[in-house]
Amino acid sequence: MTGRDGGADLEPIGEFDPVVILVRPQLAENIGTTARAMANGGLFHLRIVAPRDGWPQERAWPASSGAHRILDNAQVFETVDDAVADLHRVFATCPRPRHVVKPVMTARGAAAELRVASTRGLRTGILFGPERAGLDVEDMARADTLVRYPLNPKFMSLNLAQAVLVMAYEWYLTEDMTPPRDLMTNETHVATKGELENFMSHLLRELDDCGFLRNEQKKPGMIRNLRHFFTRGEVTEQELRTLHGVVSELVSARKARR
Repeated sequence: MTGRDGGADLEPIGEFDPVVILVRPQLAENIGTTARAMANGGLFHLRIVAPRDGWPQERAWPASSGAHRILDNAQVFETVDDAVADLHRVFATCPRPRHVVKPVMTARGAAAELRVASTRGLRTGILFGPERAGLDVEDMARADTLVRYPLNPKFMSLNLAQAVLVMAYEWYLTEDMTPPRDLMTNETHVATKGELENFMSHLLRELDDCGFLRNEQKKPGMIRNLRHFFTRGEVTEQELRTLHGVVSELVSARKARR
């Protein structure tokens, strides 16, 4: 289904991916930015419970930044009970759970549980409360698990879209294979040990020739320090070629002076 005004073609949509359930949301713009946050993290099922100003609300679509498909397919329910009736597991975000005896998980822990449930073919949902006050105790009573974000205890205020984005991000990470660290090499590559050793031989040969390594007692330590310097990071082949050029140019200048 194509969203209005050429919204983004959001794929893939898993049948058992978690449903985001907005309980009594107040502003159309917040519903739109929630859809945007959902799309960032690969969550595409949206349910809305008793929106204050009804549904649909035109201002939501521009606020979604192209996540129109989520809004086009959003389902509206009168009560939380109706919205969760077909789900097997229900999580509820709650900044300060009081007088409630339920498991409490971080967003990361909850996302892992949601992913396991999804692979088992269980339908799951995450409740998010209205902007002003969050979920009340009756809403939380419909959930089997509470989710509390470990944020700065002196300032834990999130708007609705931010709260959804945290969960969407953690959900996405459960299957994301992006390495935690990478090196952008563009059109070159990380130098092999052989390429690095070739440069070290070139450098040490010229350092010997110019007398830099003339102190025989300190020479082994100086060579080790040079090796540590060049092997400490991921030197690229292009960088080694540049360093070869530097050494060759220094040698040429020295010979010219002679």
